[in-house]
Amino acid sequence: MRVDLLTDPVEGLAEVLDAVDGFDRALVGGLLRPQPGQAEGLNGLAAAVAGSPLATRVAEAAGKAAAGAAGEDHFVALAAARTALLGSAHDALTARVREAVGGACGNDDRAPAGAEQPVNLLLAARSWLSDLARAGWRGIDHELVGGAAPVVSAMLPDPALRRLAALLDGFAAELAACCPGATLERIPVRRWADLWARALLLTVPGALGIPAVTEVSGRLLPLGVDVQEHATAVQAQVHAVFEPADGATPRLVRASVSAPKPDSVVGAGLWQLLRPHMSLLAALGEGRAMDLAAMPVTAEGDLLWDDARARTGEVAEPFTTARVALPTAVAFPTAALDRHPTRIAVPVLVEGYAVDDTDGLVLDVAGCRLRVDADRVPAAGPLTPEAVAASSACLGLLRWDAGEFLLQPLAVERTVRKKAVAVHAGAWAGGTTDKAGVRAEKAATDAVTVLRERAGRLLRK
Repeated sequence: MRVDLLTDPVEGLAEVLDAVDGFDRALVGGLLRPQPGQAEGLNGLAAAVAGSPLATRVAEAAGKAAAGAAGEDHFVALAAARTALLGSAHDALTARVREAVGGACGNDDRAPAGAEQPVNLLLAARSWLSDLARAGWRGIDHELVGGAAPVVSAMLPDPALRRLAALLDGFAAELAACCPGATLERIPVRRWADLWARALLLTVPGALGIPAVTEVSGRLLPLGVDVQEHATAVQAQVHAVFEPADGATPRLVRASVSAPKPDSVVGAGLWQLLRPHMSLLAALGEGRAMDLAAMPVTAEGDLLWDDARARTGEVAEPFTTARVALPTAVAFPTAALDRHPTRIAVPVLVEGYAVDDTDGLVLDVAGCRLRVDADRVPAAGPLTPEAVAASSACLGLLRWDAGEFLLQPLAVERTVRKKAVAVHAGAWAGGTTDKAGVRAEKAATDAVTVLRERAGRLLRK
């Protein structure tokens, strides 16, 4: 892997992000009575897409918004411009990653939209999001944020609208926890603008179309697992190389499983919540491949996991997979609305480096520095920042955040008594005899047992 390419600046990226930041700052104060500084951010967004098919509509929308007279269609145009700019940043960064590590993407094969969604509900959601833009993050209050509740309630029974409903519900809950906006010391400007723009574009009829789904058969070779934990939910996303049974080009795929959780279940106890829903986790913990038969997969490379269509296969060591199969694997394309720098997560293998831990963990590869995102190392496995610091090879996800590429470790190799020993973040996914893992699992079991007993008593009353 050419780490030097990851440290070189990407042409035009800084200008794109500056335009997005200018617009995001305009949303902070609201667009009901915009100030000159907000108008500058709006005009900067319009100027950034002046050479695109969006130019005329965005220029009009920016002018109306700067005058405090923007309508719902104008806000949609501004959200589209912002999303297009971040999509171009995503594409430029992805192209740089492909140049550094090799590999290619397939074609974006999207299915047409499914059944038409009720337009009145989409318009109701758009109206609420437009009111948010007019008030701005400083102007939010419980009455305004609460306006999302009836819209979400009406959407949830319809499977076609559930994606948008979940986004609106989570966004509204986050805003409600921060009300009133006038008293906030710090505002997550980029995050709230991301959620706002994405939700607004999903109100456009047809935007909630269903991606193409096909069935695949072949061998799945796990690379590692990315664990994402919140107070009330946990998700494990397994990254893998899929080798089709017909001998076609190997593909990079993902398989995810999520579960609700009590906040008292942490660390290795998380696997107890996830294991019953995906046999792949046991295979991952045992270092084995899986044989798939007619497993559904989306056009973006997400396996719609069904245990009935998978069986455990032969031993498949992730570092061997990374050295032999990963360089030839082709990535699936990213859907238009999902093109965002934060979505970049490319499996890579880095070897032959020195570790500098004087200011965080940094891998020095032939004089080029690649920072390790140690905060993403999960507590649900034996992999630790200390293990990364003592390693000689690292299998991880290449991400982009805060203006630079970062490496999220999934597994490392280090030398113990002159032998190469692998340490995996998902080593405890299928169960463990490791003392620390056993203690964490027992604590989680006790916590879940107590919670079930309490829930049972409440239900009997």
